[in-house]
Amino acid sequence: MAAAACVPVRVCHQEIVKFDLEIKAAVQDIRDCPGPLSALTELNAAVKEKFRHLRGRIQELEQMAREQDKESEKQALLQEVENHKKQMLSNQAAWRKANLACKIAIDNAEKDQLLQGRDSLRQRKTTKESLAESASNITESLMGISRMMSQQVQQSEETVQTLANSSRTILEANEEFKSMSGTIQLGRKLITKYNRRELTDKLLIFLALALFLATVLYILKKRLFPFL
Repeated sequence: MAAAACVPVRVCHQEIVKFDLEIKAAVQDIRDCPGPLSALTELNAAVKEKFRHLRGRIQELEQMAREQDKESEKQALLQEVENHKKQMLSNQAAWRKANLACKIAIDNAEKDQLLQGRDSLRQRKTTKESLAESASNITESLMGISRMMSQQVQQSEETVQTLANSSRTILEANEEFKSMSGTIQLGRKLITKYNRRELTDKLLIFLALALFLATVLYILKKRLFPFL
């Protein structure tokens, strides 16, 4: 990927960090919320919106990671994506705990108000309806998170399958290389043997030629110089 493409990756990472910090602050606000339930509902709506933005940025970073040309950069960015997802799940767990603690505190406060008369009873009824609505909203958000996690599991399975196919390809290439290496070694032995045979043949030819020349010289000597 071109060097300029690192800019959106960095910007996306910064936005993820920003939303992560904002969510942590909002979860702390929920934990410290004294009520009423309408205030808690507003805080939960804000947190839900921040989670939506955070999921979108994480998905963008994951898409950028898969578009990387270098495998090392791709794996590094995918590891960052996994870390951000784990951090998001941790924030979601903290969000649920903060809601539970806040609702318990609000419920206890409402129980104290019940001792003061019928008006408190009517207010408690309204609070229960608001709690049910808030619980419904949280349930909807958790269902969305569950769907996203299911998609991530499917993508992880596809990644594992791709790695398995790559491993098989490497093993097959390794076996083919071993076979080629054996063939090369056999060819080298044959060439060495051929060179030795060629040297032997040359030596035999030289000896035969020498013997032939010696014989010719001997015959010439006997015929031309019989007295020698």
